[in-house]
Amino acid sequence: MNTTLSLDTWMRFIKEGVLDTARLNKRILESWYRCKKEKVNPYLNSGRHLLTKEQLHSIKKKNSNLIEIAAPYLKNYDQAIKDSGMMALLVDPEGYVLSLTGNEKTLMDARKINFVEGVRWTECEVGTNAIGTALQTKEAVMINGAEHFSVASHQWSCSATPIFDDNGNLMGVIDVSCPIEHSHPFMMGMVTSVAYAIEKEFTIRSNQTEIALIKQATPLAEAYHNQLFIVCNQKQTVVAASKRFRESFPEFMGRNLHEVLSNGFEIHFEKPMSSNDNGYLIGSGFFLSEVHTSHYPSNIPTSTPFCFNGECGISEIFQKTLEKVKLVAPTEATVFISGETGSGKELIARAIHDNSPRKNGPFISLNCGAIPKDLMESELFGYLEGAFTGARKQGYKGKFEQAQKGTIFLDEIGEIPHTMQVALLRVLQERKVTPIGSMKEVSLDVRVITATHRNITELVRQGGFREDLYYRLNVYPIAVPPLRQRKEDIPHLIRHICQKNHWNIPNLEELSASLLDHEWPGNIRELTNMLERLHIISPSQMSGLEQFLELLSIQHSTLPPIRKPEEKEVDERKLNAREKIQRDLMIEALRKTKGNVTAAAKLLDIPRSTFYKRLQKYGI
Repeated sequence: MNTTLSLDTWMRFIKEGVLDTARLNKRILESWYRCKKEKVNPYLNSGRHLLTKEQLHSIKKKNSNLIEIAAPYLKNYDQAIKDSGMMALLVDPEGYVLSLTGNEKTLMDARKINFVEGVRWTECEVGTNAIGTALQTKEAVMINGAEHFSVASHQWSCSATPIFDDNGNLMGVIDVSCPIEHSHPFMMGMVTSVAYAIEKEFTIRSNQTEIALIKQATPLAEAYHNQLFIVCNQKQTVVAASKRFRESFPEFMGRNLHEVLSNGFEIHFEKPMSSNDNGYLIGSGFFLSEVHTSHYPSNIPTSTPFCFNGECGISEIFQKTLEKVKLVAPTEATVFISGETGSGKELIARAIHDNSPRKNGPFISLNCGAIPKDLMESELFGYLEGAFTGARKQGYKGKFEQAQKGTIFLDEIGEIPHTMQVALLRVLQERKVTPIGSMKEVSLDVRVITATHRNITELVRQGGFREDLYYRLNVYPIAVPPLRQRKEDIPHLIRHICQKNHWNIPNLEELSASLLDHEWPGNIRELTNMLERLHIISPSQMSGLEQFLELLSIQHSTLPPIRKPEEKEVDERKLNAREKIQRDLMIEALRKTKGNVTAAAKLLDIPRSTFYKRLQKYGI
């Protein structure tokens, strides 16, 4: 194979730092710049970092599962690899060569550059190479001759691909290498095929391991029924628990060990659990004790775990928000939640309900901004049969009555009209409601939680929201921070959202750094939308970081333009009261759906064709 051109390109880059990007694959180009930044010696003629026999034995023991699973698949290709003058390597996630088999002469040539078992063959150690670059990029790669950064590998051709388990964790790398004169394109297909087979075997064994663990865990949990005992798999997810723990933490199943510990428990003793078949570690049992410290509010029993169905993250600002939730949840106080659209206000409201004495009662949620103003009274308070034209035959029980013995959550409370504010104030004061068409009052036993994304104090100052109602609702305020103020939670939110929706997004770790740079004006809802978009796009369509950044940059391009106040005022003069209501509801629906017309039409429960006609009619 002629590599003169590549060698000239390499020499010019090493000596002058000049690189003709048209002559080099993008991944190799990026790797060369990484090596230069890390000051890797381009004239290195052999591997430097070799493990001792004891260290190699320890590394092999640590990766025994990978070695065992990979061995039969590598053996299938053993004769073909030998006949082709090649060798096959299995490498751990740290870049250490675990096994090396193949053509004897090729193995002998490899030993001359310390390309042997126990050597560390990463980019930082020996420069651009198939193993190290595959570990760095998490992608399959083939590197020939002078495409390698250091001269040690200039006479070699290498193909490598990473191996992942069913959770996307990097398990190692499969590599096929040979002197450059024996190089062949089928090397890439070979390593990809072997890696795929190994990954499938990992999935099968993972499922078998989970079944084996549950078979052990169930009788064990019953044996320790009077103790606080749980069993976690290797992902630290709870799969079984004793009766006493189930009573203390009913929502235990599927929770992470960290969540358990953050809800008033600590580990008293850990019991490793091994497979009966091969002795491999498959999980752990944990004997727990309750934590009695001032960290937990005295009015919350420590035996009652805090339940939060979202992702808590690690940011201090959101932890303080959750502390407020923990304090107010056991009380009957009316809560006022403020926060930007998409920041998780309803999730906070739900957490208050789930951790309150009313948790077994209903949780009724109503978006006040999505209800036409002329229908809001009937929606909140209900009506009797025949109360008005179009009323249901059997009447309708309003949201307040539906929430009896539970919680009503009024989202976007700042959108309710002035007349309804008066009626709502009366209901909150008297704790009674009168359905439309009825002379009989219905007593209420309901906790009220409200929320808005608007500046409510400014609305009060402008006269758009009654001051007395504001003070009635704002008993215990909770501010939900926007995502840009808790960016350290983004990796945790990504994992939670993907797990919840069963989205397998390739190369997410490589792209996640870009997520931290974005301001996320749409908050967690925007992040969820982005992850769903990435899930829908196939790996072949996702070219990498550039396309990902493009997705970030266009996500608001479909939002309707914000009209100037004077333009809106002119338009509204031409509309009657009904049309103004329709227009306002459409604008709000478009904002809530990020400009998605189909979703906005569905939100308002009108045909898409009608929605489009009104868009044109109202000049939106």
